[in-house]
Amino acid sequence: MTILRNVRLAPTRHDDPAADVEIENGRFTRFTPTVPQTGPTQADSTQTDPARVESKAAGSAAAGSVGSQPDVIDGAGRVLLPSLGDVHAHLDSNRMGQTFRPHTADGSLHGLIMNDRANWRDGERSVRDQAAFATAVIIASGGTRIRSHAQIDADCGLERFTGVRDALAAHADVLDSQIVAFPQAGIVRESEVRDLLDAALSEGADLVGGLDPLQYDRDPVAHLDVVFGLAEKHGKGIDIHLHERGTAGVFSFEEIAARTKAHGMEGRVTISHAFALSSNPDAEVERMADLIAEAGISLTTVAPQNGVLPQRVLADREVTLGLGEDGQRDYWSPYGDGDLLRRTWQLAFTNGFRRDADIADCLDIASRGGARVMAGARPDGTSLKQDARFGLGVGAPADFVLLEADTVTSAIMDCPAGRDVFKAGRLVASHGELIGGMR
Repeated sequence: MTILRNVRLAPTRHDDPAADVEIENGRFTRFTPTVPQTGPTQADSTQTDPARVESKAAGSAAAGSVGSQPDVIDGAGRVLLPSLGDVHAHLDSNRMGQTFRPHTADGSLHGLIMNDRANWRDGERSVRDQAAFATAVIIASGGTRIRSHAQIDADCGLERFTGVRDALAAHADVLDSQIVAFPQAGIVRESEVRDLLDAALSEGADLVGGLDPLQYDRDPVAHLDVVFGLAEKHGKGIDIHLHERGTAGVFSFEEIAARTKAHGMEGRVTISHAFALSSNPDAEVERMADLIAEAGISLTTVAPQNGVLPQRVLADREVTLGLGEDGQRDYWSPYGDGDLLRRTWQLAFTNGFRRDADIADCLDIASRGGARVMAGARPDGTSLKQDARFGLGVGAPADFVLLEADTVTSAIMDCPAGRDVFKAGRLVASHGELIGGMR
């Protein structure tokens, strides 16, 4: 057992009281108000720096110590937040930590895709090593779950997929992960892609992807036939990029929702970006939200400036929404640094939020939202501190971040460094580095 003493659970005010948290077998088992200590206990006496978690506690927190004294960690009044998730990543194309490369694409979707294709082999690390580097950065920022797309096309075959797969597998003890076999250059455009997707799903991909079936592949029926056909064949989920706006996006929404219901895939389909929800009249947006709610489709956003999703409309219909970082400093864009808390700030900023409750909702999307996306679950109205599956309730996995802040809002606004990240009650990253130096 581990006892985490004197932490403030997702506080909304600077003077919210502290709690002691008991963790056993990787899960939260009890929360009690912190009682001020009159003197150091034997367990506390070894803690020379209460702002950091001792490695002793890190090594044994997940399993506990049957028949012995619990490990005690002094949280020193820090804020405890649920861990975050990057549920729309592209680990095969990022260039974080490499020499800066000026942007050279022409700005069109096809131009961006082809520019990446022309340059991805020029990186200073292999796909596997770069994906592992980026994964470590994401974990150290507070992310204990990642869903990454991996490009599959006639140029790279399965090379980028296997690099991402192997990098995620190397972090399996500190990370929940999924990988999408992603046809970035289309399915209909390149005849080899269907068989390559089939092979990737046989070799470990968790989901099959798709991309703008109407406006990019120009054959939505054939495109979606392949996507849903392969998902059915392999018993896997689906995650489709939809950059399509306006009426084109409405058409694809309708087709995907209809096929999801026809194939009985409720809870197993995600639409990424979903720009149709930010580029149509309000009545049409509400109708689309009803369609995807009925079909049990989840959404992910990367918090773009031009593509803000109607979060209240979606929440009212219990549509799952998760947050991702997309690419980071890659051939598509110089933006992105792997910091999930900073991306949560971006979600609040692009929405123009000022109220604490709205900003806290952004944290919920970045934490519980991503966990639900990966689990194929929907919001049920349970509060964060009562949620025994994805939140901070008794019985939930002890996946959390400790940091210096006054409130949830201040944590998002300040994005403080010096975070300690826990997975299943075990310290896995501290002050920007994975424990053990794994990167």
